[in-house]
Amino acid sequence: MSDANGNAKSPTGDGKGKSPTGDGKGRSPGDGKATGPAGDGTNGVNPEKDLGASNLPGQRGDGGEEIRVQRGMFGANNGGDTSGYGGLVRSIRLPGPAGRPYGGWFDEVADELEGALEEQGLVPENAIDKTIVDRDELTFHIEREHLLQVARTLRDDPALRFELCTGVSGVHYPADKGRELHAVYHLRSLTHNRLIRLEVSAPDSDPRIPSLVSVYPTNDWHERETYDFFGIVFEGHPALTRIMMPDDWQGFPQRKDYPLGGIAVEYKGAQIPAPDQRRSYS
Repeated sequence: MSDANGNAKSPTGDGKGKSPTGDGKGRSPGDGKATGPAGDGTNGVNPEKDLGASNLPGQRGDGGEEIRVQRGMFGANNGGDTSGYGGLVRSIRLPGPAGRPYGGWFDEVADELEGALEEQGLVPENAIDKTIVDRDELTFHIEREHLLQVARTLRDDPALRFELCTGVSGVHYPADKGRELHAVYHLRSLTHNRLIRLEVSAPDSDPRIPSLVSVYPTNDWHERETYDFFGIVFEGHPALTRIMMPDDWQGFPQRKDYPLGGIAVEYKGAQIPAPDQRRSYS
């Protein structure tokens, strides 16, 4: 498009090569600063999260509780590691106790739980080993002998009302001496739209934890599966039997110290040995 003198003009510009709404310097509308999706000048980065801080997954710096030091990537210990990660030294840490205030509704839940336990004559510090706020999630570590009472309180107290337990998962930390086995419960309050976690530990030598089926019946098969794979004995369960492995299976396959085994895998023209028959660097 041209004007009466034959000068080229853009349809909506001023004939000087400017964009319709820009300033002629290649800037987008606005102040010329790079902006994120919300136009807040952050380039999509949450300004409240420091990318070098310990809030990144797998990084805790010097915080938390060190349970072991991992050397190398794959457990090789005789110098045969050819992966390039043989010199890796990494501290394995669990998150440590949080200090008050926890933030948001976390303090309200903690206050209500502690107050409800005191009303029942139970000193909160005797039942709650520690409270952890990590990755914006609230976890109460409960002494196993008080698990039933704490769970019932969380379910029944009107200010708490965690009516649903979505299951229990097992975790095995062989280096966490005296509490190698952990049972982790996720509780949801439909009334208050909140989610918290309970965690209970037991030693390998005495893997007993009270069953929560009497409080949360949906835990029935979840406890059976956790027993089947981790060997945690849920005392008081109505029928604690294996649910996935054969009844006469020896050992608990998801423990970290469970030996590798299996059968060879056949391909066309090749056979891959079973895991316990493959080349080992350890």
